[in-house]
Amino acid sequence: MNTSAPVKIGILETGAPPEPLRERFGGYPDMFRALLGPGFEAVTIDVAAGRLPRDAEAYPAYVITGSAAGVYDDLPWIAPLMDFLRGAKGRVGLAGICFGHQIMAQAFGGQVIKSPKGWGVGLHTYEIQAREPWMDLGMDLGMDQAGRIAIPASHQDQVVSLPPGAVVTAASAFTPYAGLAYDDGRSISFQGHPEFDPAYAAALIEARRGVRLTEGEAVAGLESLTQPNDRHRVGQWLQGFLRVN
Repeated sequence: MNTSAPVKIGILETGAPPEPLRERFGGYPDMFRALLGPGFEAVTIDVAAGRLPRDAEAYPAYVITGSAAGVYDDLPWIAPLMDFLRGAKGRVGLAGICFGHQIMAQAFGGQVIKSPKGWGVGLHTYEIQAREPWMDLGMDLGMDQAGRIAIPASHQDQVVSLPPGAVVTAASAFTPYAGLAYDDGRSISFQGHPEFDPAYAAALIEARRGVRLTEGEAVAGLESLTQPNDRHRVGQWLQGFLRVN
């Protein structure tokens, strides 16, 4: 019987699903708790409400969630979050997802813009560019599966300039900087959403159909989500990373 205590982490909540999707699927911290499983005790910190830990070392590691905001938006909580991330880098584990991926890159010296490529939605496949110690721990994978991952995506902004010390871990033609790992050894991020159940990703597309997304974008995104995905594999990556940080 495993009697080890759960790993305590902070979830920096930077946004929420649109209503009524939140009622059906929960908030982003709920999705991360489901993805990480019972081995983690996750405390939510509502960054968008102006809350941040006074001391970054209050938790050994943090997950930074997705958000409808852009890192370039004039919102009162954006600059304090970037200051927090700069101060926390190298001292604790940081794992950013979507907006979290983008704000880490911006805070650490990169650049994020609203991409002229438009929206990336549905299931996106990324080629693994660099192997990291926390990837596929204890997993027996074939060569084909080992070389790529497919997870849901939902973004219009993209990292277009790498921060100093960043290594690309995952990439696609649409998103060349889809996964990053930093030279401090304690900071990683992904543009895609391993925490998104395909049912939620599909419901989000439907909610934005004809509003933010064209009919063609919505149809293609929904069709892609019927294919097998690697969200649990990437969830295991996050578990491995958070356990050692």
